[in-house]
Amino acid sequence: MEQRLRELLVLILAFQWSSVFLVAVQGRAFGRRGEEHQCDLYEGSWVIDSSYPLYNASRDCSIIVGEGFDCLKKGRPDHDFLSYRWKPSACDLPRFNGKIFLERNRGKKIMFVGDSISNNMWQSLSCMIHTSVPNTIYNLLQKSKNLMTFLFPEYGIEITWLKNGFLVDVDKDKEKGRILKLDSITSGDQWKGVDTLIFNTFHWWTHTGSSRTWDYFQVGSKLIKDMDHMEAYQIALTTWSSWVDSNIDPSKTKVLFQGISASHVSGKGCLGKTQPEQGAVPPYPGVDIVKNTLRNMSMPVHLLDITKLTQLRVDGHPSIFTGRGASYVDCSHWCLAGAPDSWNELLYAVLIGN
Repeated sequence: MEQRLRELLVLILAFQWSSVFLVAVQGRAFGRRGEEHQCDLYEGSWVIDSSYPLYNASRDCSIIVGEGFDCLKKGRPDHDFLSYRWKPSACDLPRFNGKIFLERNRGKKIMFVGDSISNNMWQSLSCMIHTSVPNTIYNLLQKSKNLMTFLFPEYGIEITWLKNGFLVDVDKDKEKGRILKLDSITSGDQWKGVDTLIFNTFHWWTHTGSSRTWDYFQVGSKLIKDMDHMEAYQIALTTWSSWVDSNIDPSKTKVLFQGISASHVSGKGCLGKTQPEQGAVPPYPGVDIVKNTLRNMSMPVHLLDITKLTQLRVDGHPSIFTGRGASYVDCSHWCLAGAPDSWNELLYAVLIGN
């Protein structure tokens, strides 16, 4: 009888240890106690949390948050959009802690490179950190219209947004106008010497008609008046990925790609929307191009895969609350506080989380 009990005890212990091992190897994620288990941070839903928002843009961050993003200040009457947080299906994101973020990034440079959606995320992160340590000295420097840096001198940290909507070159020709060079990057020196790079490009590639910011594409010496915009996007991302693989040392620099932020400019748009959508979402243009590009790189690049969670947040846009009048409806950018705060909680989980 005792022998059978001993055998049973061995089997139970073996099962427990195998379960622990299985949990440990299935992938890193961040649960309530920081344990490792299988969790896709980008699969989940938006839930109301009464402890959100993390800041009041007008009161706490008026020097950081742009006029077009502070929707409450511009008259938005509903408030629920402030209190949603992203909840992964199989775990919880760690709550953002600005002091820990500063300590873990002491002496480092963090740079967002991209368009106004990158600016949206940069403003959110700067405000989240500042609100966490309100008594810490800070400086906001605007070196040019395309370069802004939020400094925390006590920690030696620089958080910069560098405006670059295409990542590849745009040249101006007196005769032909603006030429978007899909296979050329000459501005990359600005990206060197940075500890964490967060790249983004997509929205400018979707522009048509008068909103286009180029007149010709160029590949090699060939000028092209027009081509499929997603084909052009793929060529440009391949150029960017080759530049990163050749110029960035992964032992010195972490590289992330801010995934495609969904807009809601088509159909019924975002006007009057006050709640997130639920359920499955359709494929979104450009996402497969991004994923395939990153998959083929030698440099490890983490994708902040925000597309699905932004597809669901039709309520999160400024809509008519930008200060530009009721005739202007913004269904591309995001209110602050709001959805970009969750992007930065995902960034926090990736960089610091466990």
